[in-house]
Amino acid sequence: MTQESTVKCQMCGTDVPEENCFISEGRTLCEDCYIEVGQRIRVCDPWGERSKRIFREGHGLTGTEGLTDLQKRIYEFIKTKGKATREDLAKEFALKPGELENEFAILRHCQLLKGKKEGDNIYLVLW
Repeated sequence: MTQESTVKCQMCGTDVPEENCFISEGRTLCEDCYIEVGQRIRVCDPWGERSKRIFREGHGLTGTEGLTDLQKRIYEFIKTKGKATREDLAKEFALKPGELENEFAILRHCQLLKGKKEGDNIYLVLW
């Protein structure tokens, strides 16, 4: 009986059979983390922002119209609080860092939220 060789996912730390691991950006990842890394939306993307603005204007969407329920809840949370850190949002909405970045990227492309540095902290605030 042969023992299957495993490696540790460098993102989540799970042991993965060697033949089921993926290499991305020099890191060894399990399938779930590989998919998560591959589905990132760039936050600072002028073309993404421009495309989203043109799309929303063309469809007559303003404010939070056209957003998912989660995106609306994130927007309303920040609107109510005035500002929030990524950690605050991850905890409040039970989101993984990659999921939160994707939601923030979309809200930023819609020019609804942006980042603001205060001292050593970065807060997400209304646009």
